[in-house]
Amino acid sequence: QVQLVESGGGLVQAGGSLRLSCAASGRPFSTYVMGWFRQAPGKEREFVAAIRWSGGYTYYTDSVEGRFTISRDNAENTVYLYLEMNSLKPEDAAVYYCAAGIRWLTTRDSDYAYWGQGTQVTVSS
Repeated sequence: QVQLVESGGGLVQAGGSLRLSCAASGRPFSTYVMGWFRQAPGKEREFVAAIRWSGGYTYYTDSVEGRFTISRDNAENTVYLYLEMNSLKPEDAAVYYCAAGIRWLTTRDSDYAYWGQGTQVTVSS
């Protein structure tokens, strides 16, 4: 059974930090690209960051570059994906989703086959 389960969302003041986690199991996700997307109310889901299967390469959308850090831990049966978010801004507020796919250097959500249920991040100004 494929499962991607996010956690770590919550309410934070602008300028604060949060760390999101995602536990992915049920597929050999250690061989997948893992990514984070987000969707704010009334907006389309957008790419945030991705990390290659080995963890050695990452890329980010411009608006979070330098503030967010994506990382992963390829454990034996579960891949743990993280998103460290610093200097949060009100515009970072959204539901954050972790996702898994096989295509590198893509920001399209259609290129990711597996998705979590999302975790809410709220940033107060």
